[in-house]
Order: sequence, then structure tokens, then C-alpha cells
Amino acid sequence: MALDEPSAQLNAELRSSVVDSLASRRPVLHHLNDDTTWLLQIPRPEAAVRHGARLYYNILIDPWFRGGQTDIASWFSRQFHATPSAVQSIAELEELIREVERSAMESEPAVNKRRTRDLEDFVAAEESLIDAIAINHEFTDHCHKETLLEVNRNVPIFAWKEAVKMIESWKHFRSVTAIVEFGSDCDSDWRNTSIPPLPEWIGISRLTKSDLHAAMMFTFNNRRANSQARLAKVQAAQTNGYTFDGKVKGHHETIQPNEDDESAEALIYTPHGLPSSDFQIVRDASPPISCLALLHGLHNVRLGTATGLTALQINLGSHNGLRSQRMLNADYWIGTHDEDKKGRGLIAWFLQRDILTVRDALLQEFKARRGGKGDALDRDVVTVLDSFEAANWVDLRNGESHVLL
Repeated sequence: MALDEPSAQLNAELRSSVVDSLASRRPVLHHLNDDTTWLLQIPRPEAAVRHGARLYYNILIDPWFRGGQTDIASWFSRQFHATPSAVQSIAELEELIREVERSAMESEPAVNKRRTRDLEDFVAAEESLIDAIAINHEFTDHCHKETLLEVNRNVPIFAWKEAVKMIESWKHFRSVTAIVEFGSDCDSDWRNTSIPPLPEWIGISRLTKSDLHAAMMFTFNNRRANSQARLAKVQAAQTNGYTFDGKVKGHHETIQPNEDDESAEALIYTPHGLPSSDFQIVRDASPPISCLALLHGLHNVRLGTATGLTALQINLGSHNGLRSQRMLNADYWIGTHDEDKKGRGLIAWFLQRDILTVRDALLQEFKARRGGKGDALDRDVVTVLDSFEAANWVDLRNGESHVLL
């Protein structure tokens, strides 16, 4: 398949990321358009790979590649991408993922040539290399029917309950599952968000303030499956009275899971923003959850009135992003849903957008602390720059990829 320029750029990014990812066995995040469509690739547990699984578990998030999207009716709101998506179709995405797997097989020292051929045959025979699709909202820039109908019907969908109703009405997908609310019934155990057909080492859940302001949390521990397998072997050996080192164990002695093996990393995706205080539940989670990446935009987007008031706050913007990052202390803060799309319809007349970089937001904070008097002093600017580094901001544009170390 011949790739257009944006897709060719992404293809090159993927190859580079695969080498780095395999060396570190870390996830890779790919920005597939200039808005809020992502591919998250999580390396599978070593035990699974040894037994014939592909090297990555691939989660597609809020896919919308081309064409317009309409809310309610075209006269009300219709939008188009301002720049072409790096990926233009599900078929292109499948080919790119297939290329990742090929590159991974070639780069993986633990995979011998025969095993590589077997894996290549296995990958080529699979109906789809997309393992799951996650939909955070029912709005059609997140839940785009034309894009989703290109996906193989056997790919499982995990979606917000309002999106589930919409997707089920298409009668296309075999499996459409409502995402669980993290922390409901005082349950902050990420393992309980691993709903079949997800593997036990991955969970998907949602933190919700309102239908609009919410976050989707992808939790994972690809060491857990390995440790569970080791634990099962030890326990099986103990039923025969021996451990693997040949020593006799006491009849009633048991082996408990290592709590460190039960903790998880998380990618938290909040395209419209979630009030920062609502992330406290993640900090209090048990087993512990460490935030690897926060996906939160910088643009303050709202519907205004003729008198200058805000009728509806849509995207919470960089100041809420800063507060959220301080709450979560994510290793990476990556922008999302900041594309200034081509808009038509009634809403376009009332849509207002303030664009603040992370540094702009930090400078505003420092100025506010000084009572808004004068410009920032040199020492304040240095402090702001230090704070910017501490924010761990990564600008991942259309067609770019990043290994989450």
C-alpha cells in the first residue's frame, strides 16, 4: 500500500520507536491526527510472547481520520480536520501496526529466525491487529461512525455508556462493553477494571465529573502476568511438598503475591479536561497507580454569549492541565484535542478559544501571585522555566510517536 506524506512520516516514526521500545520494553504512544486520535501500544508480558503472542497489545483511542463530524445537525455544528490525519483509514493503520510487529520481530534478540517466520505467518493471518478500541465520548469527533465502520467487527469496543447505545445501534460490532467508573462503590482497585475480553494485566476505566468533563484511564502491569505465572508454578510445586530449589516446604506454608507486582502504571486521557481535584482517587488507589502519561490539552475552549459570558466550558485548558499534572505527577504531560478545526454551523459563531502554552500559564500564575503588578523579574522567569521542566510537557504532533520510558 502506497502511503501519503503524513502516513509515511508516521511509518518512519514507528520504526524508530519500535527499536527504542523493544530495548526498554516500554509502551509507545502514536498521535494519528492533529486532534485526539491515538494508538497506544503496550508490550505484552514476556511469558505471553514466549507462547506465541504478538509483541504488542494495540489500543486505538477515539478514531476519526477523515471526513466531517456533525453534532445534532449540520446547521448546528459540523467540523472538519484542519490538517490531514497522518493515518487516513483503518486499512492504513492496520498496515502500520503490521510493520511495527515485523520491525519488532527483527529487532527482538530473543526471537530466533524460525520463531520470526512463525510470528510473521501468524500476524499475516490475523483479521485485525487492533486489539481493542476505546471511546471516551458519544460526540462524533470521538465516536466517528464512518471511521469505526471500517474496523473489523470482531474487534472489541470499550466505550462510555452513552457511546455504547450509539455504537450498538449500528449493529456492526460483536462486542461493545460499557467502561466501568473507577472508584464506584469505593473500589479503587485497578484490577477490577480488567473486564473481558481484556487481558488480566490491562484495565480500562473512567473518571467522570460530567458527560463532557471526564477522563479515561488505561492501567496496565505487563509484569503481573509473569509474576502470576511464577506464583502458580511455585504453588503447584508446593502442593507436592517441594519448591523449585528442591527444599521441602512446610505443609501449611503459602506464598503470597508481591504487592509491588500488583501495582499499575496508567495513561490518563482527558480530551476536554477533568477538574484536577477529581484525580485524588488515583493518588489514593490500592494497589498503587503510577501515572505514566497525562493527555490533557492546552486550549481554553468555550461557548460564549453576546454579552461576553461563558455559556458552556468545553475544554478546560492549560491552567487545569497544570493543576492536574501537579496532582498526578505524570512522567509525561502530552497535549490532546487542541486542533483548531474548520467549523460550520451555528456553534462556530459562538466558539471561543484561548491558546496558552505551558510557559504562558506558568507566567500568568506567577504574575497572579504577585498581585498582577508589573512584569516577571529575572529570578521569576528562571523559576518559571524550572517549573516548565518539572511539568514534563511533551508536544506530540500529528504523525509523531513517543516511547514512554
